[in-house]
Amino acid sequence: MSRITVSTLQKMKDAGEKISTITAYDASFARQFDNAGIHAMLIGDSLGMVLQGQSDTLPVTVEDICYHTSCVRNGVDNALVIADLPFMSYATPEQTYANSAKLMQAGANMVKLEGGAWLYDTVRGLVDRSVPVCGHLGLTPQSVNVFGGFKVQGRDSDKAQQMIDHAKGLEQAGIQLLVLECIPTELAKAITDAVSIPTIGIGAGNVTDGQILVMHDALGISFGKIPKFSRNFLAETGNIEKAVELYINDVNTGAFPGPEHSFS
Repeated sequence: MSRITVSTLQKMKDAGEKISTITAYDASFARQFDNAGIHAMLIGDSLGMVLQGQSDTLPVTVEDICYHTSCVRNGVDNALVIADLPFMSYATPEQTYANSAKLMQAGANMVKLEGGAWLYDTVRGLVDRSVPVCGHLGLTPQSVNVFGGFKVQGRDSDKAQQMIDHAKGLEQAGIQLLVLECIPTELAKAITDAVSIPTIGIGAGNVTDGQILVMHDALGISFGKIPKFSRNFLAETGNIEKAVELYINDVNTGAFPGPEHSFS
């Protein structure tokens, strides 16, 4: 497989091919995922919960993400590497530019940030400065205290329309990829149809252009309850390599996520 770029993902969406992505935090797992044919890996601020044992993602720092991005980059030959901008690391455009530079220099091909209309100018500034951007709408974990917990978003018609508008606005500002988390399948379909860039779902049904899972959830090694939208692929295969291959295959065929992993 040749190196995956944002152009590759766009061509996949245009051709109706599904995009498989997963979180990664070190070189060894990154190598496994890359060899299996994963299209993109996210160094997510989820590392605060699955690696550090925090109750949410808020304590994660830019330095944490940079370190793990560097590790993942050392294990990747082909997949697109995306790095999260953690909580309050992109409160102003200037702060965002400086922190994005750190992530790109650590090995990221793209940065990801959470939010809607308030980020339009920041996204434009990043794109003007040659930084590819992935957006994130729906359940944005950095807003957990505003939401009052990890809850499905967009069930109210006004909130759903606002999310569609934000997706369009982010695309116009220049994002090239959009993560949709914990939203009703019907809304995920409406957003995917409303934008021309690829959408990546997690708890958004199988109507998005691709899927992402936290690797610890996909392999059943998270402590605590595995989210409704996840599936333990390792339990089904007994082998990490085969588990990742099954995940990629089931994303590609639309078998994952099923109705039992989705929200209405």
